[in-house]
Amino acid sequence: MTIQVIIHLATGNAHKAREFQALADASGLAVKIVAAEKMPTVAEDTGTFVGNARKKALALQATLSAGVWVLADDSGVCVDALGGAPGVESAYYAGPQHDGVANLRKLTEVMRDVPAERRGASFNCVLVLRGPAEAEQIFAGRCPGILCMEPAGGNGFGYDPLFVPEGFAQTYAQLGDAEKNRISHRARAWAQFAAWLRAQRLA
Repeated sequence: MTIQVIIHLATGNAHKAREFQALADASGLAVKIVAAEKMPTVAEDTGTFVGNARKKALALQATLSAGVWVLADDSGVCVDALGGAPGVESAYYAGPQHDGVANLRKLTEVMRDVPAERRGASFNCVLVLRGPAEAEQIFAGRCPGILCMEPAGGNGFGYDPLFVPEGFAQTYAQLGDAEKNRISHRARAWAQFAAWLRAQRLA
């Protein structure tokens, strides 16, 4: 496949970059995802997924040459019993150190005594694409499900071992990458993005 468009991803997270590349490959698009060599530090303080993703996209865009495409995502798990928390604070739930293991441990403990019928949750993802001439597009995806009692599975990252998507008996972290990339919140946002790319005949 000849690469038709290069998209710079506003993250230093190699796992996330690989996940986005897998989504691009599975969608049959001629897209190459390039992770930021040095992602600027961004205070994710807007209070919304859209606002945080936009800040990350703008921060990376400012370090690159004009005319390139930059994609940023902000995502998190929203728990019904916690009024939507951790939500936009998902990456910092256990503190400012951005420790995924600590975040998972904290959510597991906070939910320890919550009964099964009140463990509803959803993973949410917003993608903000920035391009030439201040062009901007926003795409959103949501995957509903529940939180299990204890983390399970060794795949994925973050809260994946605790989240069971609707219609499944396994956590995100127990599903294979192919299955997760088919039904995840990020996959659903990417599907909208892919449709837009095709409509623009960019890839």
